[in-house]
Formats: sequence, structure tokens, C-alpha cells
Amino acid sequence: MPIERLHERTFGPGRFVLSAYRLREHVDHLLDLSFTARIGTLLVGSVRQLPVTIGDRPALLLGPLTVEPPFRGRGVGRALLDRALKDAKAKGHRLVLLVGDEAYYGRVGFKMIPKGRVKMPGPVDYARLLVAELVDGAFAEVSGAIRPDWSFAK
Repeated sequence: MPIERLHERTFGPGRFVLSAYRLREHVDHLLDLSFTARIGTLLVGSVRQLPVTIGDRPALLLGPLTVEPPFRGRGVGRALLDRALKDAKAKGHRLVLLVGDEAYYGRVGFKMIPKGRVKMPGPVDYARLLVAELVDGAFAEVSGAIRPDWSFAK
């Protein structure tokens, strides 16, 4: 599959030990909230979102977001990110999580989750665990374990 080959090229084999991949083992990404970027027939970027829960609250886990190295810095990743968040909000989703760099993702509203508020399976750098509220105040009362949304299990 072309998207898997893109992930292999950009993230390498170490991607499978990451916490986010533990969640992806059980639940597929949502096709209506996952997008690709192409130039002609060339796949140059991809973003996926999958359903998770935080405690008992539904959320989305965004990622992986990746762009072929020669096309980075040209707005491809930002366009994919903007589309993913816009469509998630339009479909009624309230929260989106991701593991990433706050300096990059903060520009579109992601913030670091306060320490001890959530628990993610496997090893994770909690300083890189971010949340975006698609509805103001949506994260105010949310805490607990991040798990696959089992109603979407494979």
C-alpha cells in the first residue's frame, strides 16, 4: 500500500514500538477523516485519524501525519492538518490528541496535556502528548486512560 510505504520511508521500522501504534493495532483509521496529498499521481503526504477514548470520552488520535522529505516546508503538512481538524469538527468531534512537537502543532491549537491527567499505553514522552479542543472547554473535565474506541474494533 502506498501510504504504508510512505510511513516506512519517513518513520522507519522503529515506528511500531511507539505508543500511538499500540492504539492503531486494534482500531482502523476513519476513512472520512484521513487524507492524502498528491501531486499528479505522486503521493506526497498523508494524515490519519482514529477513534479513541480518554476515560469514557470519545476523541480522535491524529497521526501519523507525514510528508515526503522533498516536499516538506511547502505547506503540505499544514494543509493536511487543517483539513483533518476542519472535517473532524464538522462531523461533531470535540477532541483530537496527538504525539508531536508543540512548537509545530501549537500553531493550530494543540496544547500539552497537564501532567498526570491521562495515561497512554506503552512508552510515551508526555511532554509531546497534545490535545486540541474543537469545541471550547471540551477537555475541561476529561481524564483517564487513552484506549482504542472498541466500538470501532477491527
